[in-house]
Order: sequence, then structure tokens, then C-alpha cells
Amino acid sequence: MSDLRKKIFESGKTVSRKARSRQQSALASPASSRGASRATSQQASDEDDESDYEYNESVASSLGNSEDGDEADPAPPSEALHNRIVDLLDQKRDSGQDREKKLTAYTELIRHHPSAEEVESQMGEIIPMLIKGVRGRRTSQGVLQSLKALMTTILSTGAENIHADVYQPLKALIQDSDNDDDDEAIKVAAIQAMGISVMCGGGSFTAAEEFLEFLLDIIESDGHVIGAGDNGPVVATALTVWGFVASGLDDLEEQSSRALEAFTEQLDSSDVHVQIAAGSNIALLFETAGEYEVETGQPWNMRVDQDRLLRRLNALTRESSKSISKKDRRQLHSSFNSVVTSLTLGKGPGYSTARRSQSNPHTGGNRVDFKGDYQEYGYRQKLRINNISIVIDTWSLSARLGMLKSILGGGLASHYLNNPVVKDLLSGAKTEYVSAPPKKKKLPMKY
Repeated sequence: MSDLRKKIFESGKTVSRKARSRQQSALASPASSRGASRATSQQASDEDDESDYEYNESVASSLGNSEDGDEADPAPPSEALHNRIVDLLDQKRDSGQDREKKLTAYTELIRHHPSAEEVESQMGEIIPMLIKGVRGRRTSQGVLQSLKALMTTILSTGAENIHADVYQPLKALIQDSDNDDDDEAIKVAAIQAMGISVMCGGGSFTAAEEFLEFLLDIIESDGHVIGAGDNGPVVATALTVWGFVASGLDDLEEQSSRALEAFTEQLDSSDVHVQIAAGSNIALLFETAGEYEVETGQPWNMRVDQDRLLRRLNALTRESSKSISKKDRRQLHSSFNSVVTSLTLGKGPGYSTARRSQSNPHTGGNRVDFKGDYQEYGYRQKLRINNISIVIDTWSLSARLGMLKSILGGGLASHYLNNPVVKDLLSGAKTEYVSAPPKKKKLPMKY
């Protein structure tokens, strides 16, 4: 396990240089950046019973077909993966389209059937080939599929020595602009790949600091610094990845003033996802500040007019612009209700203050017997994998989950159950075992 992941997941979170000098702690982790994170979760309304992300391993396994419509391999997953890797590495006479298909098939297989041993045995050839695919830029789709393959490979293995090799090629790719139709998608995927590389591919604390500063440049310039001016998806991705990397850092006090200023500016974005991202990272910063104060007894100097900030956040819970679709408006209201609740009550994402009776009056007794016997619904955002229910009760956990969902999709269940890297990223969460819902009976067909 790399130094960065070891500090984050074995010792809680890492601390900044300022905290090290104050505490003389062995845990060190400078983070210097600010950004906003695209909403990584659906917030439950007070009327809903709960908001679950449901993943079923058997369903996820059935999605292991490649995107080009090929049938799933009839061989066992490990044998099928071996065959895919052998096929992928043999590109002597491949056309650009052939390479794209091979990359897609490989990525989809390890996305739904992680097998670290099979991939690790060929890492010395796979990673250089993927970097070559990124640098070569023969076709836009080829570059995009190389990036997706790179992310899933790192997540599947937790390779500790990859970051130094991939960081500069990925950064150069982001900074280049061909102004073609796929440029936005490539920049989005490359930013995500850099975040995965820093966190899971052997990135050091210095590397994390450098990357967060790079993300700040993108956010503060609204994407102009990388040739993606006013591009909502690119800016929102930079903010999401900032939240993902920052979720493992214990003290962001040195960056908090600059970060909050940038996040507040992004609240006025015309892109709903950027606004939601900004709000999520504001909540993440305040959450981190609160945790730091509890652990050290020393408050952060937040240098922000919190009353003014809360007024702006509250205004977004009532945003009624007709230029925003009903769906986006609902998501905006729900997300910022969650952020406001977090800042005012010190709660995590998706916390509902709605109250319900703790007792069931239908089991006997008079209604008056239950007067005052109420409790808040509490945390409603959950990740459901088979019979495991994971409560998403911190903004840090929400940031990691959002990143994993965007990369693994329906393969998240299989990775959580079989991949220590993903299990580490979601470590520390409250888990409950729940009974599986009854299977629906099939009605007889009528002729």
C-alpha cells in the first residue's frame, strides 16, 4: 500500500504541514487546493423513507459484456480476463477500431470481475501500453478507452508505483486542446484518472498537494487554464476529484480561505452540477474543520462570513429560475437543503430532521400513550450491496462513493465485495446487514 493510502486508511486521515508543526505528529499530509464537488449522491426528501443505492452482485455480473455488444466470455472470469489481456497486448496488426474494442472488452471485464492477481502478473506490459495509448492520441475514442482502462486497472490492483509514470502524460493530455467533439470527454476522464492515480497508484503527499493546486487552477479559471473555458462538465469534474482527494486529508486550514472563496463563486455558476459540487465541497470543508477541532481542541480560522454564506445557500434551496429543468431544480433544492442542514446542525449529507413515532400505535395502546415518543429520520442516504447496507453519513465518504460510482458503475458491488482497494476507500462507514427483499412471483402467462 502506498504511503498516501496507508496514512489515510490505516490512521484515519492525514494532516497538513501546519498541523505537523503544531502537533509534531507522525501523520503528515499537505493538501493545498480548493474546489467544489459535483453532487455525488441523491439526497432524500423528508417524505421518502430512504434513499438507497442498490447494487446486486448477480445483476452487476450480468453487465460484464463489452460495450460493442459482444457476448460475455463463456469461460470463468479469471480465464476470460487472462484471454482478454493476451489479446489486448497483441496489437501488431490492429487498426484503431480493433484497439478500441479490445480496450473496451478488457475494461468492462475487470469493472465487473476484479482479479488483481491476473492483472498484476502483466502490469509491466499493460501500463506502458495504456500510457502509449494516451500519448499517441491516434483516435479520440482510443485515448478515452485507454484512460478508462487505466483507471479500472489502478482501482483493481492498487498498484503502488504507477503515479510517477502516469502523472505527467495525463497532465499534458489535459492541458492540450484539439477542440474536437471528444475533447471534453477526454479532459473529464484524464482528470479522474489523475485523482485515482494520486489516491490509489502510489501518490505521495507532495504529489497530492501538487495535484490539488492544479485542480484549483482549473476551478478558479472556470476551465480556461486548460482550454476548456466555461465548460461545466470539466469544471464540475475538477471539483468532484478535488473532493475525492481532499476527503483523505485531515487539515485543510491553510487552503480553506481560498477554497471557500472559490466555492462561493461557483455557487453563481449557470451549471447546476457545478453549483451542487460547490455546495458539497463547502460542506466537506466545514466537516473537516469540525473534526479537526474535536480531535485537537484547536479551532480553524475559517475567515468567512458564515451568516452571509448561509443566506446564499438557503437561497439555492428555493431557486425557481425557469431556465432550470424541474429535475435539476429538485436536485438543486434537495442538495442545498442537505448542505444547510450540515452547516447548521453539524450533520453529514442527506440528514432528515423530519420526525416519526418510535413506537407503532397499531400494535396496541392509545395514541396518547405515544405522545412525545418521536425521533428524527436521520441519515437517509445509503449504499445497498446485496444484504449489506452502508450508511453515507459524512461528506468525505460521499465524495469517495461518487468517484467510485462514476468509474465502476454497476461493477461497484463486485469491487466492494472482492477488491481491498475499494473496500479501503469506503472503510469506516457504518454497515448493517439487512434481509433481502422477497422475490416477486411471476404471474402465469395468459394465452
